[in-house]
Amino acid sequence: MASLTIKGIPEDLLEELRRSAEQHRRSLNSEVLWLLERSVGPSVVDPESFLTRLSRLQDRTTVPPLTDDFLDEAIGESRP
Repeated sequence: MASLTIKGIPEDLLEELRRSAEQHRRSLNSEVLWLLERSVGPSVVDPESFLTRLSRLQDRTTVPPLTDDFLDEAIGESRP
């Protein structure tokens, strides 16, 4: 397996990485690998969980859904 040396890490970033590793009960190396894999690896989205999260967000907002009728009305209000 290959190795990588990272130079010039700001001290505050290193402390954040250490805290994150401790919080997730991982070594610093494992935490950095996990974060790298997550940031450059393929992103697989479960449609069911995405729609559930979206529904919860919609329940917490006062903005009406963007339906065709809503958009037509909003456009009509902006015209003289």
